[in-house]
Amino acid sequence: MELTGKTVLVVGSGISGIAAVSLLRKNQAACILYDSSEQVSGEEIREKLSEAGVPAGEDAFLQIVTGPFEESLADRADLAVLSPGVPVDAPFVKLLQEKGVPVWGEVELAWQYARGTLAAITGTNGKTTTTALTGAILQRHFESVFVVGNIGIPYTSIAAETKPESVTVAEISSFQLETIHDFHPQVSAILNITPDHLNRHHTMENYQNAKFSIAKNQNRQDVCVLNYDDPVTRKFGMELQQTNVLFFSRQEKLSSGVCLDGEDTILYGDGQQLRPVCQVSKMQLMGDHNVENVMAAVGIAAAMGVPVDTIRDAVYDFKAVEHRIEYVAEINGVTYYNDSKGTNTDAAIKGIQSMVRPTVLIAGGYDKQSPYEDWIRACLGKMKTLILIGQTAQDIARAAREQNFTNILFADDLKEAVQTAAGEACPGDAVLLSPACASWGMFKNYEERGRLFKEYVHSLEE
Repeated sequence: MELTGKTVLVVGSGISGIAAVSLLRKNQAACILYDSSEQVSGEEIREKLSEAGVPAGEDAFLQIVTGPFEESLADRADLAVLSPGVPVDAPFVKLLQEKGVPVWGEVELAWQYARGTLAAITGTNGKTTTTALTGAILQRHFESVFVVGNIGIPYTSIAAETKPESVTVAEISSFQLETIHDFHPQVSAILNITPDHLNRHHTMENYQNAKFSIAKNQNRQDVCVLNYDDPVTRKFGMELQQTNVLFFSRQEKLSSGVCLDGEDTILYGDGQQLRPVCQVSKMQLMGDHNVENVMAAVGIAAAMGVPVDTIRDAVYDFKAVEHRIEYVAEINGVTYYNDSKGTNTDAAIKGIQSMVRPTVLIAGGYDKQSPYEDWIRACLGKMKTLILIGQTAQDIARAAREQNFTNILFADDLKEAVQTAAGEACPGDAVLLSPACASWGMFKNYEERGRLFKEYVHSLEE
């Protein structure tokens, strides 16, 4: 769809919306930047636009609208671009669709303008680590590499910089996949699928279908990397016919793909010969879940033509991403870990499973209507004290008591939780922030939550 001279309604004035407007204005599209929040002023939005290098004066080519959605906005738009946080079942989105206005997400918009080769990674857990590691591997082999998406850098912010020889690695959320149309990665990956964001998607079927759509436009020249150990992605791969499937497995020995030889050696092969890639014992990443993340990155990089020796060196050098089981400090014999990226119960299970010390666990946050029973069961035997904050505190406490775990404390905020944890922990213990919940309501995002946790921990040293 040629957008030069067209009027595009960009919904949301966060980082994605601002980047979308910037890309559209570079390509001579007129923009209406709309935000439903009455708490956001036009002046604040203009300041964001100015910081992004977009002339922010009100003119015929860029208008800013806040507050209730007016039907006239839909009448003026040739296209609507939604930021990921905007629900696709919102009434104004339905109005746009009824009026025949195409509705894209910012990922679709970026893909329309980007050039080069794309690897797109989704899944309930492990996306950020796998995306960052894949990017680190590819940067050792290709000259022009971009690492973008839900990892914190909007795809739209770099689309105009890409060249035919560029390689882009994108972390893609289920929210972003709801609004793709022609989006077509040459390599896609679905790491795993467990219950998450059911308040947005309503059913597991909807959530799964959003994830599966990452491969819907792929063909026989492309590759989809899938987790053989996850029954949902394994079944999807067995039924996927339009593209090539590359499985990875930590639990099974595969004849092709990526798997383990014993417990220490990761293998890769195309069906004729499996060859060693790297040893788990030499990696800097902790936990079985990170073995799976490395396997996925190995499969993606190999599918993109990166030599095994290059992959091995990058894997050995790679350290954990910020906020994912991140070592913070050791204070009075107590080790503190920041796992703020554990925004759902499955991710939080992996966090607690990585602990090798008795653990004081800080958890709780925004309610995504997730069940907590399996997570609590995984914590038993490792968790000595549970400190709860946020909207979900009582629901989590109830689930813990049903498992006969009663050493539960409550805190009004994260700072108090850290101080309480320091008082509960003994030398030789660990304190782990692994919330099993989103950060919304108490923090802007999980990054802010993690940064504050580290700040509060370091204040204990003073």
